Amino acid sequence: MAETAGKIVLVTGASSGIGKACADHLAARGFRVFGAQRRVPSDMSGIVEMIAMDVNDDSSVAHGVQTILEQTGRIDAVVNCAGNAYMGAVEDTSIDEAKAQLETNFFGVLRVCRAVLPAMRKQGGGYVVNISSLAGVLGLPFSGLYSASKFALEGMTESLRLETRRRGIKVVLIEPGDFRSQLAATRRTVADADTNDAYQPAFAKFKAQQEKDEAGAPTPEPVAALVERILRSRSPKLRYSVGMIGQRIVVPLKRLLPQSLFERVLALALGL
Repeated sequence: MAETAGKIVLVTGASSGIGKACADHLAARGFRVFGAQRRVPSDMSGIVEMIAMDVNDDSSVAHGVQTILEQTGRIDAVVNCAGNAYMGAVEDTSIDEAKAQLETNFFGVLRVCRAVLPAMRKQGGGYVVNISSLAGVLGLPFSGLYSASKFALEGMTESLRLETRRRGIKVVLIEPGDFRSQLAATRRTVADADTNDAYQPAFAKFKAQQEKDEAGAPTPEPVAALVERILRSRSPKLRYSVGMIGQRIVVPLKRLLPQSLFERVLALALGL
């Protein structure tokens, strides 16, 4: 098992939801945690050391990482939690909305990875933990661009793991199901969702069901506990799913069932 004392961890999206749960959990268990958010709060009394970092901005990410390196001389792990979500039919999603969705969920993670990897190579190792989603395993209706951003993250992370495996860098994906977090509260509906009658009835039904599922979902501490277990492991796996078993079951079902049958089962489960 990897030692904890003195390990430096950067957690993005640390102001709320999964990111905050991960930052608080790790800091309480002996890691020195730097929590990144767009604006540093006035209250800095917590055990997580908050820094300003906008993952959508190259210079902000570079400055944030450099700040940590100047203070500590190393970064042992990064947990990429920052993300956002757009909801609406693929046809109704504008190109600008699609770009905004991938900007944070994919390019934001890529920026952070590129910024920390030189330091990790120099120090002889580290951990990169990317928070994906079960929506990165299967394309969810009315969340097509969110799924696209997570599918892209999955592919990039697989490649990065192979590229860095001989450098002592462990690259890992976590695929959570629904958890109670600010993602639901900040999710945006695409602008044209209210103007296209072709999808409105099905979209309204799906949205209501998703909001119901999220309201009854657990809090994100299990994700934080899994991150800790990964950071303590000398040989973590590529993928871990976490969440309610009724949602996680879609991963093996997609592999095992014929596509037509899987689509019928999924549509039934989603009320479509």
